[in-house]
Amino acid sequence: MDSLTQIVLGAACGEIALGKKIGNRALLFGAIGGTIPDLDVFIGSWLYGNEIDAMAFHRGFMHSIVFAILAPFLFGWITHKLYNTGKRIRTTNLKDWIWLYFLSIFTHPLLDSFTPYGTQLFLPFSDYRVAFNNISVVDPLYTLPFLVCLIIAMFYNRKKARRKWWTHAGILVSSAYMIFTIGNKIHVDSVFKESFDKADVSYNRFSTQPTILNNILWYGIAETDDDYKVGFYSLLDSKVEVDTILSIPKNRKLLDVNHADIKTLTWFSNGYYNLMSMDSSKNVKYLDLRYPLLNPDDVNTSVFSFELKKEGDRWDMVPFNGAPPSKEDFKKFKERIYGK
Repeated sequence: MDSLTQIVLGAACGEIALGKKIGNRALLFGAIGGTIPDLDVFIGSWLYGNEIDAMAFHRGFMHSIVFAILAPFLFGWITHKLYNTGKRIRTTNLKDWIWLYFLSIFTHPLLDSFTPYGTQLFLPFSDYRVAFNNISVVDPLYTLPFLVCLIIAMFYNRKKARRKWWTHAGILVSSAYMIFTIGNKIHVDSVFKESFDKADVSYNRFSTQPTILNNILWYGIAETDDDYKVGFYSLLDSKVEVDTILSIPKNRKLLDVNHADIKTLTWFSNGYYNLMSMDSSKNVKYLDLRYPLLNPDDVNTSVFSFELKKEGDRWDMVPFNGAPPSKEDFKKFKERIYGK
């Protein structure tokens, strides 16, 4: 999920592990631990000159269970050595710090696994991307109540029971909302399946996920032999069905889909993608169709797309320099949330 959410979750883990001993500093160190896995964005950019390789590196080993088990020993040892000096000596022990980093690092990829992006939890044994698709990568209803509870907890003395109560309240409220999104996912899957069947769409597989910033408007995509069928359903719709199903061609002939770099992108997108030619350019636009269209009526408004360019034997991504989505597309998106 987004950085703020991971900071909040990490801070709560820090409070659970060391709040009674070091107060608000436990929140700080927990927040640091909660951001460590996402440093793979910067490490990937440093290690790889190719943007496709760097993107594939994100949510890789540093988001795995193995990393979450091993890393706390290193970070715990370093922090213990630096913190346990002067007046703070013997106020904490090595076990405390290992526990803090384990909780804050381990919960990070677990939370990411509920989003559509996918998390390679089982590296180095498997590159399977775990993605339950029940919550958006940014969802204020998960993050903000959790954040408010932690801010309130900060104003209580570290030994006060109220501090613990507010920390637990934040965890319980966010967890309850996560369970709510899972229930939504189960319901929405059935709605899309029935709608695709009713529309006589002969699909090989389908996937659903919430749109950005909410858990009300959902997007579904079904793959057929020739194209993709996509549609939207809002929990506020008057009818429990997908009202409009659009077709998106695969356009696989625009480049060699068996090229190693394109295979990496195919794996990254779980096979849900299409290609578009670029005007007056040999470059190709790649659209990751796991993510929703911004405008539910326009198949060309994918929120996650990028331009590919050929450099020698490799494909690479062109840095984004295009115009932001139009106000009209945002308007259509907001209107669709409120249902039909």
